[in-house]
Amino acid sequence: MDARARRSRSRQNAVTAETKQDDKKGGGGGESTVTVIIAFAANAAVAVAKSVAALLTGSASMLAEAAHSWADTGNQVFLLVAQKKSQRPPDEARPLGYGKEAYVWSMFAAMGLFVAGGAVSVWHGITELSHKGEVESPLVAYAVLGVAFIFESISFAQAFRQTHAESQALDRDVFDHALRSSDPTLRAVLAEDAAALAGLVIAALGIALHQLTGSAVWDAAGSILVGLLLIVIAVVLIERNRRFLTGQSSDEQLRQGMLARVTALPEVARVTYLRLEFVGPRQLVLFARVDLEGDLPEATVAHSLRRIEARLEQDDRVLEALITLATPEEPTLTPRTGASADR
Repeated sequence: MDARARRSRSRQNAVTAETKQDDKKGGGGGESTVTVIIAFAANAAVAVAKSVAALLTGSASMLAEAAHSWADTGNQVFLLVAQKKSQRPPDEARPLGYGKEAYVWSMFAAMGLFVAGGAVSVWHGITELSHKGEVESPLVAYAVLGVAFIFESISFAQAFRQTHAESQALDRDVFDHALRSSDPTLRAVLAEDAAALAGLVIAALGIALHQLTGSAVWDAAGSILVGLLLIVIAVVLIERNRRFLTGQSSDEQLRQGMLARVTALPEVARVTYLRLEFVGPRQLVLFARVDLEGDLPEATVAHSLRRIEARLEQDDRVLEALITLATPEEPTLTPRTGASADR
């Protein structure tokens, strides 16, 4: 087996090991898929209920919420496709794997949330500002919103539990981790479910104020606020996916941990350059320049570099490691005290 074939097999083994490990820990691709499936089931059930309630009550806020839930349901399909495609192992066509598929399909989901959820809700709310009349069957609206809150809470609890478990392991705040995570499906589900819960409260307030004052402006305003909330969430998700698609490097915490790991290798005298780039959820390419211990002949140096790369690629997150020699004048990188590669 030649060197290229060995490296290809090493990369495939890394992806397989990563998937197995993540499934065991409950923090990776396997649980992300479960999280998306739960969100899909909850949103589909809620979308049907809200649509029926919107027809019965004529509420602008309820119609906005129905559009929101249908948009979320469609988005979960995109996120499931993202999960499926991004987990394919590397091959000759994609030597660094298919991880970035997750960001492409998650981008589609975020755009769907922007258009089908946010823009439609804002437009409908604006058209309803001049509407007059009482809210029909308000009890139906409140009942549907209550049931929807329960279903959305179940989905949010699953996404929050997964995010919380990962954030604790990395010593991060939950929502900070959601923004920084390389897993776009987890971020999307958590953000959409949080927006859904907030939207339900806004819709209930809009309907209640319409009922109390007799003015449909409150109901229409609720629809507009729900739409604006969705647009903000969508813009944040689009921006995060854009960063990962265009070469997002790792955060400093992970970089320091990997620097400590490379520096600790027995063959390495010092590290002068290190870059980690995400090529998919929890998938990194590691670039480094190092000085080796001792004065070794050229053939021995080449073998030492290959051994270092193979050792680093045993880390489930490192899809490929590329190590080159440093020049004597390059400054040394020193990991911060206490830096751990497990972070």
